[in-house]
Amino acid sequence: MNGVPVIRIRGYHTDLYGHVNNARYLEFLEEGRWRLFEDFLDLDGWMKRGFSFFVVNINIHYKRSIELHETIEIHSGILRYGNKSAVLRQKIFLQGTDILCAEADVTFVVIGKETSGALPITGEIRERLSPLPMAS
Repeated sequence: MNGVPVIRIRGYHTDLYGHVNNARYLEFLEEGRWRLFEDFLDLDGWMKRGFSFFVVNINIHYKRSIELHETIEIHSGILRYGNKSAVLRQKIFLQGTDILCAEADVTFVVIGKETSGALPITGEIRERLSPLPMAS
């Protein structure tokens, strides 16, 4: 329970050139967010309260190509909290190294089932997010 998924790159992850296509990185980052939330948050409790997470912006910087048969790990942590959004910093490394393949800042909001917009990240919502690690 550390919030860090490890993914072995398979043939279906790669394009004609034998490296991971830029769009596939977004899927790896999503896997990282799911793992982080599953390991640190009570997702059932969020769902029972009618809360949902929505990504509203992703800024990604590609640093190094990821090749077939390499293994990666996705590190994620909160970079900052705003009034109605939070930014998660995610980094994709080659497993067991400090070789950075991509870095992304992912802005998300929390929506309630009976609201039409983002909820303030205060009170109960902030408390429920507090187990998430901060970005390093």
